Amino acid sequence: MTHKAQTAVVGVTGYAGAELARLLLRHPRLQRTPPVFAGRVDENDAARGGVPLSEIHPQLADASGNGNLRLEPFSWELLASRGVEILFLATPHEQSREWVPEALQRGMRVIDLSAAWRLNEAANRAVYAFEDDGAELAASIKERAARIQAQAVYGLPELHRARIAGARLIANPGCYATSIILPLRPLVAAGLVDLSHGIVADAKSGVSGAGKAPTARTHFMHAADNLSAYSVFTHRHTGELLEQLGVDASEIIFTPHLLPIPRGILSTIYVHFREPQTRAGIARVYEDFFAGSPMVRLYNKALPQIQYSVFTNYADIGFQLAADGLRAVIVSCLDNLLKGASGQAVQNLNVMLGWPEAEGLA
Repeated sequence: MTHKAQTAVVGVTGYAGAELARLLLRHPRLQRTPPVFAGRVDENDAARGGVPLSEIHPQLADASGNGNLRLEPFSWELLASRGVEILFLATPHEQSREWVPEALQRGMRVIDLSAAWRLNEAANRAVYAFEDDGAELAASIKERAARIQAQAVYGLPELHRARIAGARLIANPGCYATSIILPLRPLVAAGLVDLSHGIVADAKSGVSGAGKAPTARTHFMHAADNLSAYSVFTHRHTGELLEQLGVDASEIIFTPHLLPIPRGILSTIYVHFREPQTRAGIARVYEDFFAGSPMVRLYNKALPQIQYSVFTNYADIGFQLAADGLRAVIVSCLDNLLKGASGQAVQNLNVMLGWPEAEGLA
C-alpha cells in the first residue's frame, strides 16, 4: 500500500477540474503533497509564476493556503521536476489522445477523464474521429495507439477493481454511461434480461454535463424552464454501454435529456425479464454484485432522487417490479461531476494505490 503520491492535474479550469482539485486538496493521504496544477498560461501570468488557484476557483481558497497554489505553464519538464507519479487529465479527448503516450513513456500512471481511451472497438471510437485511428496515418502511429488502448482499463471500480489496481492507464467512464451501466450490468450478467424486448434507458442530466464552454443549447434562455432530448441514437456514450454491458446496438435505446439544473443525473431504465422474478430475487442479485462496493447505495423501497446523490460520490440504484414479475423500472441517480467524473477519478486513484476505496469521498 502506498502512503503518499505526487499527483498532477492538467485541465483544472473546467467544472470537473475544479471538483478534482477540491477532492485532491482535501484527500487525507495527500495533505503533504498537494497536486501540481499545469495547463495553458499566458505570458504575463507565466512571468509571475502562474495563476493562483484562488483566481480560477475562489471556492478553493481556505485556511490551509490552498488558494495560493498556482496553475503553472504545462511542460513535461515541470512534471518531471516535481516527481509526478499520477497524472490526471481533465482535457479534451484529442489532447489526452496526444499526451497519454508521452506520460506513459515517462513512467507516469494516468487517470484520463476524457473519452480518449474508453472504447476498445474501432466502430465505437469512430464517433470521436481520432486522428491516430485514420487509415491514412503511418502504421507505426496506429500501432502505438493500439498498444496503448490495449493497456487502458475502463475505470468503473465496481466492474474492474482488480484490473484498476495494477493499471498504468485508467479511462474514466462517462457520466451517463456510469448511471446506466451500474444498474444494468448485474441483471445482464446474471442472464435475467430478455434482450429481444430491448432495453430503454431514458436519462436526464444537469447543464454542467455539457462542460463549461457555453453553447446555444446550454444558454440560460434555452435551458431554463425547459426539458429537451438531444443526440438521439448518436450520443457518444452509447459505445460504452455496448462494450461494458455486452449488448448489441439493436438491444438498447439510450436517450439523453437536458435538465434545467446545474448538476445531477437521473436515468430511468425499462427492462423485460426472461422469466418472472421476485422483488427479493432481484434485490439479492444487486446485493451480491455490489458487495464490497462502498460507492453504490441500493434503495429497498423508495426510489432514488437527484437531490439525494448530488454533491456525493454515490451511485444510487432502486427499482420497482411489475405485478407479473416480467418487467421492471430501474432508477439510477448520481452527481455527474463526482461519481460521473472527478469523484470516480479519485475512487480510481484509491484503488490504484491500495487505499480504502471511499477515502476522501464519503
